Amino acid sequence: MKRLHYIIYVATMCVVVLGFVVVFNLFERTTYSELENREVAKCPEFSFESLFAGTYTRDVSSWYSDSEPYRDRFMTLSMEFDDAKRLRLGSAEEEVTFIEGDSDVAEEQPPLIDTVASETEAEKSAEEQGDSVAVAQPQAEQKAKITNHGIVIVGTQPNVRALTNYRGGPTACNAYAQMANRYQRELGEGVTVYCMLIPTAIEFYCPEKAKSRVKSQRETIDNAYAQLDSTIVAVDAYNALKRHTDEDIYLRTDHHWAPLGAYYAAEALAKAAGVPFNDLTHYERKVVKRYVGSMYRYSQDISVKRSPEDFVYYEPLNIEYETTYINYIVDENYAVTGSHPPIKDRYFCKFNDGSGGAYCTFMGGDNKITQIRTATDNGRRMLLLKDSFGNAIPGYLFYSFEEIHVVDARYFTRNIVEYVRENGITDLVFGNNIAFAMSSSTINFYKRFLTQKSK
Repeated sequence: MKRLHYIIYVATMCVVVLGFVVVFNLFERTTYSELENREVAKCPEFSFESLFAGTYTRDVSSWYSDSEPYRDRFMTLSMEFDDAKRLRLGSAEEEVTFIEGDSDVAEEQPPLIDTVASETEAEKSAEEQGDSVAVAQPQAEQKAKITNHGIVIVGTQPNVRALTNYRGGPTACNAYAQMANRYQRELGEGVTVYCMLIPTAIEFYCPEKAKSRVKSQRETIDNAYAQLDSTIVAVDAYNALKRHTDEDIYLRTDHHWAPLGAYYAAEALAKAAGVPFNDLTHYERKVVKRYVGSMYRYSQDISVKRSPEDFVYYEPLNIEYETTYINYIVDENYAVTGSHPPIKDRYFCKFNDGSGGAYCTFMGGDNKITQIRTATDNGRRMLLLKDSFGNAIPGYLFYSFEEIHVVDARYFTRNIVEYVRENGITDLVFGNNIAFAMSSSTINFYKRFLTQKSK
């Protein structure tokens, strides 16, 4: 009997191994991982030089392991197993402790967050800030757990929320404010410069047990605004968002805010600029259902995938506008190597239900200069300097500005002063999320815009 069991065991293992051999060697290999949002390693070209140098065999090994068939399915299966194992062994979700080191999710391609951490006091309360607006805070007993990159998963399926930590000190964005001051001096009196720092979701939805390890974004923003020259207009996006934290102003499964959050920030910007602003009754509401954003691949936590949400955005009605793009050519390191001739295309891109790329609804992405000419005739021309948070803002300002120009901090090869003068820009807006604004890379980008020669 034991011999029979042994034969069955050996035969079963042989079948399993043979199955893996067939799948991994004969099935079509993966070329792109949607879960990781990247192209996988490519099979290297053979040369005797690389063979003798030892790089060919190394690169073949990397390609073979990275391009396995059904890569995303195997990774999802692994997450399912880890989740089931956690349930069997007992969860430590009640104990929320941030991982030191890389605790901020970087901006989409290329990653740019320099984690500038310094000690600061505990987050000030709304009362200490002189703000009586009620904020929808997480319940003290709400469960939370830590995943990859120090991402906090709050709540239970199907309504979990994934949050990235913020560890910037009180002066983390002072250099950003000083850069806005420099732009105002370089551009002169004919251009009004605005500074709009955008808080990230953890500022408003942090679980109670983790608050002692999260720095105050309000304190950072207040200190930065205090550094601004009197001619700079500080836009209070913080309170504009804080008044609506019981609404869907941040995406639960993505590191970005929701389009509704961008609407409230755009309203604050329009008010600060003294331009008209139309409410949501002038927009058509559109929905991409079953959306799961970037936090699934960053956290690699299956509960995020099991908690899809509606991606809701708004298209303006009864206004004519024309969108022109200058698309940049970038290499594998996301460095600009050239650009295409200007083309006219739509501002809002359509994504099917279940698509994880729905945040690219606005302009289709980042690596371009966007110019929108609207039917609004008031002589106001805005230039928005942004990261990907800023993508969702311009669509709410077609009624407010005659022209809207959009430049991503990571992709711009013109001299910014020349660009402003050539296009008659009247209003220049620094509109960045706080984690991006505190990055030394971001400051260097904006500094280079002032001195580089136009290409």
